[in-house]
Amino acid sequence: MAQSLYIVTGASRGMGAAIAEQLIEPGHTLLCISRGTNDAQRAKAAQAGVPLEQWARDLADAPKVADEVEAWLRGFDEQRFDEAVLINNAGVITRVGPMDECSSAELSSAMRVGLESAMLLTASLLRATRSWRAMNAGRVKVLNISSGLGRRAMAGSAPYCAAKAGMDHFSRAAALDEAHRASTHGGGAKIVSLAPGVIDTDMQTQLRGSDPAGFPDKGNFVGLHQSGQLTSPAEAAARVLGYLRRPDFGTQPVADVRDPA
Repeated sequence: MAQSLYIVTGASRGMGAAIAEQLIEPGHTLLCISRGTNDAQRAKAAQAGVPLEQWARDLADAPKVADEVEAWLRGFDEQRFDEAVLINNAGVITRVGPMDECSSAELSSAMRVGLESAMLLTASLLRATRSWRAMNAGRVKVLNISSGLGRRAMAGSAPYCAAKAGMDHFSRAAALDEAHRASTHGGGAKIVSLAPGVIDTDMQTQLRGSDPAGFPDKGNFVGLHQSGQLTSPAEAAARVLGYLRRPDFGTQPVADVRDPA
């Protein structure tokens, strides 16, 4: 049986939890990193006999967590896995409104969790797996969960927009590095920043409950909810994992889950 390693951040709730749950299947080894843990995932993994580690970590302290992940990865035999995947899903939405209404600590946390942690964890994965069999086979992947708000600005959400726009562009640049490595040395990781569509998560609830004085787009989000246009976390997770498994994964470093195959 093929062996795959998955690291998922923000895996304790919402779409991240659904992604982790759907990855619990034979042949998979999972590391889930979130501020909290998920008892349902632990129970499902135990029943299925799937190796699962849950680390309760604050990704606002990204350097410490990234170094810990790198050390953990270096503990595996480089021939063990046929595939290694990092899914950077964690993100923080600050209070909705103009950014000067947020404290410096809130703004810093949003960027550390939403962008810095993704960059540092990606670098840790690439360093630790550079000599792995999976890397030589082109089977090391980084899937960064982005947002349409990284590509279209929206009032009242500057920190979130900035983190996702940065994620998109760092993915473009890192993908160029990996393509160059693949052309000169073989192997190379595949990196994609993927917009998952509009999902019915805690973030949506927060946006719908915000003050329209600082969030003029509130009505649009209320309308999406009332008209049933929001995707459930489970359905969104299935679409994201479906994109991850597409044979053309990595050909477009910035993509949308709704892009045709």
